[in-house]
Amino acid sequence: MEDSAIIDLYFARSESAISETQSKYGRMLTSVSLRILRNPEDADEAVSDTYMKTWNSIPPTRPNVLSAFLTKIVRNVSLDKLDSLHAEKRGAGEIPAVLDELEECIADSRIPVPGEGMEIREILNSFLEKEKPESRKIFVRRYFFGSDVKEIADFYGIGESKVKMSLARSRERLKACLEEEGVTV
Repeated sequence: MEDSAIIDLYFARSESAISETQSKYGRMLTSVSLRILRNPEDADEAVSDTYMKTWNSIPPTRPNVLSAFLTKIVRNVSLDKLDSLHAEKRGAGEIPAVLDELEECIADSRIPVPGEGMEIREILNSFLEKEKPESRKIFVRRYFFGSDVKEIADFYGIGESKVKMSLARSRERLKACLEEEGVTV
């Protein structure tokens, strides 16, 4: 079923919208959630929460790209779940490691950021557009989807050291970009 037809089902408040979404995107959503949570039961719960959030978001929202809309929701739901699961045990799993890597690029939370979230999103999108395609793909797989270095290397058929070097260089360029925009100290 086409995405526009699935979205129309949501607008019609037809419960088949969820089953069609699950049929078309269930494996992708589970995969994204599993990369973050590393636990099938938690991932299944996050995917179920994603369907509920999607039901509550459409309408009024009419996503342009349903897969991107769903991926963003499942990613955020999974990160929230991970945070609640590891609230007292920081440092377990891949996502805390990913966030630690980016820590050097992110502004100190006590420093006011001009325009807050939207401006940072625009800066990040602009930064990613300027990256070479391979560097951009590696960066997104690591920092958006939470893939580990070995998984990225295997996926692209390159060495782990190349992935690590690409990520390190991208972080340096991101830090410079954020500093240039006045977002970091």
